[in-house]
Amino acid sequence: MFNPRHTCRDKSFLMIKRKQDTVLKVAEPAQLMDFLIAKMGGMAKSSVKQLLGQRRVKVGAAIQTRHDFALKPGDTVTVSSGRGNAQLTHPKLKIVYEDDDLIVVNKQPGLLTVATTPGSRETTVMSILRAYVKKQNARANIYVVHRLDRETSGLLVFARSEELQHYMRTYWRELVTDRTYIALAEGVLEPREGKITTWLTEDKRNAVVYSSPVDDGGDIAITNYKVLKTSTTPTQPSPQGREPGSKHFSSLVRVKSSARSDSRWPSVELPAGGVSYSLVELHLETGRTNQIRVHLASKGCPVVGDRKYGHGNESSPIDRLCLHAKVLEFIHPVTEKKVRFESPVPKEFNRVLL
Repeated sequence: MFNPRHTCRDKSFLMIKRKQDTVLKVAEPAQLMDFLIAKMGGMAKSSVKQLLGQRRVKVGAAIQTRHDFALKPGDTVTVSSGRGNAQLTHPKLKIVYEDDDLIVVNKQPGLLTVATTPGSRETTVMSILRAYVKKQNARANIYVVHRLDRETSGLLVFARSEELQHYMRTYWRELVTDRTYIALAEGVLEPREGKITTWLTEDKRNAVVYSSPVDDGGDIAITNYKVLKTSTTPTQPSPQGREPGSKHFSSLVRVKSSARSDSRWPSVELPAGGVSYSLVELHLETGRTNQIRVHLASKGCPVVGDRKYGHGNESSPIDRLCLHAKVLEFIHPVTEKKVRFESPVPKEFNRVLL
């Protein structure tokens, strides 16, 4: 709690001394660097950069490392005089936001959100974050709120308490105001803008999700999409001497499709004259397992690199599943303010379309 008896007379800010923290109240718009230099007793720019690099500065409850962060009147800047906060360094995971309640991360493809089998020692987003928070506090823990497939990249949010995890999971649809994905899909998706509504059922025996255009007892799934860009590239022989659209390739797809022997799973074949791609923006109204992958496959335009619902790497110039969680916007469950995070579209997606 702030103690008003410790308020300074300077109208531009309030300073309150604690054991380890200096708390500054912002009264006028300013960049974080300029604000700290002015209010921290003439501190040198290099010293301010060091504070930021050591993750010892918070704006509100969130750690801030950007020197040009724009402060607004009413913001609270807290500078810790302790050792600072541990920094996460992992080639496949980056923290994009952190406060006392939540951590938002950007993950690379190839990393599971959580382990799929009890006792697994596989490195996951969960195991990396758990080790990270325990460096700061041995009693701390981290709790998953939602998941991304192993090969999907992009934004994820984790809770710092079990109670908050339960709350966010319970009210997820009410809290989330925008979830935008970018996919590189095979073929040209028509119409170029629309809504896909189907009912999805997962076969637990093989972890495959099937789509039905009518209510067959499955879970309703709704995806809004818009095609941003399309291109067609000449067919190139694969290392195995196969070409998309060749007899060998087409028969392979038919066998794969007939193995499912379900009318809800359309046979998807590639054009013989070249390979077309669509860069698609997708907004989820529901968040079902494999929803985007199944919906695009049901339109005859599976996600490039999708081994489960498409052609895998047979038609892919990129060695990955081309699906990315670009935007995550939600109502912060503690502050009740809307927060929005964006992750850049992977460069390799656009290179395919050049």
